[in-house]
Amino acid sequence: MTQGVKKIPTWEKCSRLCLCICGLALSVYAYHVETTKEHDASYKAMCDFSASVSCSKVFTSRWGRGFGLVEPLFGRESIANQPNSVFGVIFYLLQLALGMMVSGWSVRFLVASSLLSLAGSVFLACILVFVLRDFCVVCVSTYLINLGLMIVNMKRKQALTREPAKQKRS
Repeated sequence: MTQGVKKIPTWEKCSRLCLCICGLALSVYAYHVETTKEHDASYKAMCDFSASVSCSKVFTSRWGRGFGLVEPLFGRESIANQPNSVFGVIFYLLQLALGMMVSGWSVRFLVASSLLSLAGSVFLACILVFVLRDFCVVCVSTYLINLGLMIVNMKRKQALTREPAKQKRS
């Protein structure tokens, strides 16, 4: 453990757990929709409300795998060309596991990965609006979850840097 923070506040544990479980559930659902739609073109997901509000349209688009960037660089069969939902599952599991640790390296990883997820969220939101011209309820929900995790992680970082300063004054 780091010198100052001896335990994780209950609000943080509850917030992180809730955000990560919601993120995991949405990521698993997105994976289900994408893989089901690939095998059955007539499948209608619960998040498909209209032609312009359709998550399956987004998940099965070029941008639904490897953020639309992996395939042009490394090819369709690249191991990195996974559905974005797979990256989401990995991200939320890491946020959950590392969020239970109190150390300098874990908080640096939590903040850095949150920054990366927010950059990905902004990128994909721009694709959603300007390229696909669609609204994806699942996607926007994950963007908000990623923002929530960033806030939780920044609060953790602040607590870790503030606590040692308090001890020095004693």
